[in-house]
Amino acid sequence: MKTRTLPPGITVTARVPASSANLGPGFDSLGIALGLYDEIVVTTTDSGLTVRVEGEGADDVPWGPSHLVVRAVERGLESAGVWSDGLDVVCRNVIPHSRGLGSSASAVVGGLAAGRGLAARFDSALSGTDAELVQLASEFEGHPDNAAASVLGGIVVSWTDTGDLDAEATGPVREYRAVRLEPHPALRATVLIPQERSSTAHTRGLLPELVPHGDAAFNASRAALAVVALTQRPDLLIPATADRLHQGYRASALPLTTTWIERLRSAGIAATVSGAGPTVLALSTGDFPAELRKLAEADGLRVLEPEISAGVQVL
Repeated sequence: MKTRTLPPGITVTARVPASSANLGPGFDSLGIALGLYDEIVVTTTDSGLTVRVEGEGADDVPWGPSHLVVRAVERGLESAGVWSDGLDVVCRNVIPHSRGLGSSASAVVGGLAAGRGLAARFDSALSGTDAELVQLASEFEGHPDNAAASVLGGIVVSWTDTGDLDAEATGPVREYRAVRLEPHPALRATVLIPQERSSTAHTRGLLPELVPHGDAAFNASRAALAVVALTQRPDLLIPATADRLHQGYRASALPLTTTWIERLRSAGIAATVSGAGPTVLALSTGDFPAELRKLAEADGLRVLEPEISAGVQVL
């Protein structure tokens, strides 16, 4: 397919939610979209690249072609068979970085959606599908849980299929897939966000290569139960969010997170590590208790109650 060049002056805005992955037992498979939103505004220009970053990460991320959003925008354009001689990119970031709220996945999803959005403004036949967006975003991430949640919204179950070798025989083709689940209407999310950051690579490195068969069976049953609890039976959230595969192994690196998970679960609130941490995700059907909020804030935690969000929007 011949690449077509977009004219200057096309503008789109991608509004992309945060996400939390795992939800306890659903390691690398369950995710939820949360109503903390980054906005990415992209305009085609005659030439060159300008990047501006406002809010979270403005002092930490590169403002050039290596910026994750820029790379994602370019990949979105490429996947649609179009290009632009120049781009103006503005990132307005709200999602905290390195806290287990899917900030990198949101950046990728927002950039890809913006790129596909520019192509669709040029030719509506180039808009693409949610399944394509999940695939493209997960190729950046290496797993689809956060990316799929930011694309589809609500609660997602995601998985990876490994197929035959690709044409260049460089390795098996990975197909990333996800389905959206409608959350129970009473389900509410609260996040307790520490000031310190966490490295996903570090916390993932704490996990063992092998786990006991009993622990694997435990998590299989609880992940299945989580689907029921999140969509139909929120009274089962406490047992449905129990985990033996990853949280215990990460506990030593996340002492404040671990303390608060235990405290909340003792109070009857289903709490888990959000992704690789250090944020705590709490799921319930009622208001977050005022006394626990005060204690958490005294411990330096920011307590937010985001909506369970729809997926990325292109405006």
